[in-house]
Amino acid sequence: MRHLRSRGLKALTAVLAGSMVLTAASAHAQTRLTYKSASAGTAYYQMGVELSEAIKAGTEGDMTLTLEESQGSVQNVMEVMARPGNYVFTSPPGLVTRAREGTGPFESRNHPRLQDIRALFPIPSLTMHFVVAGEQDTLGIDELAGKHLLIGQGSFGAREAARYLELFDLADQVEVDDADLGSAPDALKNGQIDAFATASSFPAPNVIETAASHDVGLVSFTEAQVEATGAAPQTIPAGTYAGIDEDVLTTSLPVVAYTTSAMDEDTAYTLTRTFWERREAMAETSPWWQAISPQMLTNLEGPLHPGALRYYDEVDVKVPEALR
Repeated sequence: MRHLRSRGLKALTAVLAGSMVLTAASAHAQTRLTYKSASAGTAYYQMGVELSEAIKAGTEGDMTLTLEESQGSVQNVMEVMARPGNYVFTSPPGLVTRAREGTGPFESRNHPRLQDIRALFPIPSLTMHFVVAGEQDTLGIDELAGKHLLIGQGSFGAREAARYLELFDLADQVEVDDADLGSAPDALKNGQIDAFATASSFPAPNVIETAASHDVGLVSFTEAQVEATGAAPQTIPAGTYAGIDEDVLTTSLPVVAYTTSAMDEDTAYTLTRTFWERREAMAETSPWWQAISPQMLTNLEGPLHPGALRYYDEVDVKVPEALR
C-alpha cells in the first residue's frame, strides 16, 4: 500500500512539474513576424533594423521582427501570395492599389490574396535627391544640363529621375549613367560623374556620406515644377546635410507598413501601438522618424487592419472613412 502511495505521489509531482514548465513557456512565448522592406545598406533596411529593435524593446521581447532583404516594393507585395499570417512589408500605397486592381506589374498575377492586404502605419517617405558636385547650396533642375548624372537602375528613384529629365526637356542634355547607385558617392568624389539621383528618406546615408567630404548642392524645385510632376511636395530642412544651408523643395512618395488580414487582431494592435509608443525614442537617434505623425494616415489607401484601427480609435486619432 505504501509502495502504491509513493508511486502516486511521484506521478502527481511529475504532472505538476510538467504543468509549471508549460505555464512558464506560455508566459514567455514570442510572437514572431517577418519584415521585408529593402536591400541591405539602404535607408529603408536601416529603418527595419531600428523598427525591429524598437518593437522588441517595447514589448519586452514578446514580439520580434526578423528582417529579410528585398529587391523592392513590387517583390514585397508579390510575396503576399505565398506568405503566412505574420508577414509585414513596406510599399507605396499606390502600388498596393494596383495590386488589388490587377494592373501595372500585377496585370497577369491577379491573385485573390492581394485583396487581403491591410495597412498598419506610415513610415518615412521616399524623398527625391539630386546631388550635384560644386559649391552651391541649391540649384535649379535646369542646371543639370550638360552634366553626367548617375541614376542607378530598377528603383523608384531611377524611374523618377528619368521621368523628370523627360518632363523638363533635359533627356537630350544630360548624360545618364545607370551604374549601381552604391558607387555614386565615390564616383562623384573622384570626378567620374557630376551628379547622382537617389530616392530615400532624409537624411539619406549616401547623401550624408557625400556631403561630409565633398562640396555638393541639391536641386530645389519650384512649386510649379513639383505640381507638374504630380508627386507630393517635400521640404528638406536647411542644415539636414553638411553645407546645405537652405531649405530644399523636392518631391516624395509615401511609404506604408502593411500586413494582411491573416495576421490576428491582437498582433496587429500590439505592433501598431508599440510602433507609435516608440516612435519618439527612434527619432532621437534617427531623424527620419521625426516627420512621422498620425496625420499621415491620409496618405494611406485601402483598409486598415482591424487591430491597427482598434489602436487608432482607442487614442482618438482621426481615421479617414475610406480606411475603415
